[in-house]
Amino acid sequence: MTPGGAAARQDGPGPAAGIAVVTTVRGRAEHLARQRRLLATGPAVRHVVVGMGERSATGGVGPATRVLTVPAPGPLPLAAARNAGARAALDDGAGLLVFLDVDCLPGPDLIIRYAAAAAREPGGLLCGPVTFLPEGVRPEQDLPRHTDPHPARPAPPDGALLVEPRRELFWSLSFAVTAAAWDGTGGFCEDYTGYGAEDTDFALSCGLRLYWVGGAHAYHQHHRPARTDPARVAEIVGNAHRFHDRWGWWPMADWLRELHGRGAVEFAPDRGVLRTR
Repeated sequence: MTPGGAAARQDGPGPAAGIAVVTTVRGRAEHLARQRRLLATGPAVRHVVVGMGERSATGGVGPATRVLTVPAPGPLPLAAARNAGARAALDDGAGLLVFLDVDCLPGPDLIIRYAAAAAREPGGLLCGPVTFLPEGVRPEQDLPRHTDPHPARPAPPDGALLVEPRRELFWSLSFAVTAAAWDGTGGFCEDYTGYGAEDTDFALSCGLRLYWVGGAHAYHQHHRPARTDPARVAEIVGNAHRFHDRWGWWPMADWLRELHGRGAVEFAPDRGVLRTR
């Protein structure tokens, strides 16, 4: 399923290292600017910035860039935007795709750790640890001292690769995949729109073995969790139903129980009930 009407612009020279970082964006201009400044300090990459219903500003310091815009008349087309970014990167000749959410800052070794892991496991779905930064932290000069990976995900030693059989632990905040491996996945399912579940669906459907990559640290800039936004609740519920129809079980169960406890949804998995209040 292909998003229609994507427009492309190219800034700067072609990619020097065959690595493309794909970032999807709606708003969050400051987050994007910080991410781009840090990408410019590391190994040479092409940055593919996919604006969802907007033309994202990529001025100032940053790596060589390609800017896309995908239509977003309704809920954010996160799956479609990632697919569009991957296609653009492959068209530019990238051999390795690194997907990094706009609110994530790359650690100093993120690119080289992903590249080394891809050389060892070119058919793998490669995930790095993510640290969620406290409110008020602007750690652009000394990220490593804030390293505190989320405890719900493994964080192997630097340079280690850990096979992960629990595909439901995959998250799309920060991951990498070779071009050849991506070509065999079919991309993200674009039936999902708005927030939630498209990444778990991808992990189940892509056919790639999941690995945790030690030392490929990303740092999530603080903002209010999307699931606390009342406008997102219907998106989460809709995507959970799409996932349940495809796979027969409820994704995001902890979030759904949390929303149930807050009275935002009715969630009774034993009776197959999930609906907004």
